[in-house]
Amino acid sequence: MNQVRRQIWQFAIGAVALPLISRVAAAQNYPSRPVHVVVTVPAGGSPDIVARLLGQWLSERLAQPFVIENRSGASANIGTEFAVRAAADGYTLLMAMSANAINAALYPNLNYNFIRDAAPVALIGGIPLVLIANPQLPVKTVPELIAYAKANPGKINMATAGKGTPLDVAGELFKMMAAIDLVSVTYQGESPAIPDLLSGQLQIMFGVLPASLGYIRSGRLRVLAVTSAARQEVLPDVPAMGEFLPGFDAVGWYGVAVPKNTPPDVIDLLNKQINEALRDPDVKKRLAELGVGPGGGSPSAFAAFIAAETEKWAKVVKFAGSKAN
Repeated sequence: MNQVRRQIWQFAIGAVALPLISRVAAAQNYPSRPVHVVVTVPAGGSPDIVARLLGQWLSERLAQPFVIENRSGASANIGTEFAVRAAADGYTLLMAMSANAINAALYPNLNYNFIRDAAPVALIGGIPLVLIANPQLPVKTVPELIAYAKANPGKINMATAGKGTPLDVAGELFKMMAAIDLVSVTYQGESPAIPDLLSGQLQIMFGVLPASLGYIRSGRLRVLAVTSAARQEVLPDVPAMGEFLPGFDAVGWYGVAVPKNTPPDVIDLLNKQINEALRDPDVKKRLAELGVGPGGGSPSAFAAFIAAETEKWAKVVKFAGSKAN
């Protein structure tokens, strides 16, 4: 009887240990087949370009294809849900974006919880925005804009690139921190708003820095501030918004995440490789050309960053009363 009991216990212990052993073995051999990288926007967009750049580097370094899989729609929610619900084995990566932090408040009935269901791997970098204005608007600085807006409540039209986008919430954060009344005019993206900003139908807009540089340098639009915590090298004479509104920081960002319960060894390997990629001179140069600032760091640092971003934008969404389209 004792022999039978010992056999039962050995079988039970083995059954519990087998999944752990299998996961450890899988991590040691990772990657042994193609890895899919889910991008939540259509091919050709900035996140897609960054994902392909990083995917090519990882493919060459790890000797397995990193296949880009575009799953766009519902403001990044379709692709995100697909990725976080995939097998937690390291073979499905998500190109995480600032939209993931914003959507947590903008969409109260999502079928997933990004912080709960995703494991952060590494921050790739941030994309600063700029506050730009039509030159006919009689202001040249942020303090002048705030004073003018308070003297003319509801008379300044501000373009936004869709509810809940980084450009939209940056504008709402500005309204909240400056305590001013601006009229938000929603467009389906940044590009469709530019003609109306140039013509004077709109007065201001928060735009992506790389896409706005040409208009700024030609003098067709006036730049008042960058939205990052510090000034940007490409526009050294342009102040950061935080110089006038302490604590203001609004940037788009990209990173890599995987489904929760992905083996820690796999996460650590990916984190190490991504950090090495971000130090590669060619990758750094290409990211800089795309307007993507420095990233990198540990998974725990990226997790803390996502949590802070989620909390910040939840306050802004509540202040603005924003609802998903």
